[in-house]
Amino acid sequence: MFDILTPLAHEAGDLALTHFRQLADTAISEKGPLDLVTVADRAVEALITDRLHAAFPEDGILGEEDGLTPGISGRIWVVDPIDGTFNFVRGGRQWAVSIGLWQDGQPVLGIIYAPALGLTLTGGAGHAPLLNGAPLPPLSPYLPDRAAVGVGLGRAIPASERIEMLRFLTEDAGIMFRCCNASTISLIEVALGEVDGHVGYGESAWDVMAAWPVLVALGAVSTLDWASTPLTEKLRFVIGKPELVDACRPLISKHAVPTH
Repeated sequence: MFDILTPLAHEAGDLALTHFRQLADTAISEKGPLDLVTVADRAVEALITDRLHAAFPEDGILGEEDGLTPGISGRIWVVDPIDGTFNFVRGGRQWAVSIGLWQDGQPVLGIIYAPALGLTLTGGAGHAPLLNGAPLPPLSPYLPDRAAVGVGLGRAIPASERIEMLRFLTEDAGIMFRCCNASTISLIEVALGEVDGHVGYGESAWDVMAAWPVLVALGAVSTLDWASTPLTEKLRFVIGKPELVDACRPLISKHAVPTH
């Protein structure tokens, strides 16, 4: 399957990179506060969805820009054409193309291509986790005295709750945090061991679908039960090393169910 997905993600990312090098204010419109959509978003998503339809005509596709196109196979491709749009329009390099596959209520495989960083993350069911084609080792042991997480601060979650999350991490849990405004990049940092996990407050399925099965294959656990979570829901979760997830569990609703 990656014989189709990898060249597709690279073509889509290279198209985005062409736009990135030719940014103009006239190419940017606003979907909402701090939520920007560019000509590049639309062009990249159109390219990906056209190719996925051609390669997998019975599958559904859920794109950030165009919503859900139903299929008949039970599989849904979940696409974020440019995750980290705010970084993209500011000239930052932390953005990526993300293509993940959802099947039987679970993320099963995915690919993330961050062309400005030169990174390609792949993996999932039947496919070993790879970074730029090289195998990734399992997640390293958790060291609480140097614990760190990436955070996603979606505006769907009230500001007071986002602030409380950051307070809990720094004061109660003693965990350092960093926010790069691109969930895909933050999750790559988990895969690389640069952080121990990721706390998502208000992210969407297309932000995390591609990286999720890769992290699980590396030994990550989470608080999110995908089987009972609609793909259109704004997410609140922790994923990462088991000890990190346990330390952050108070941030998540008591109804969350730990899953692998």
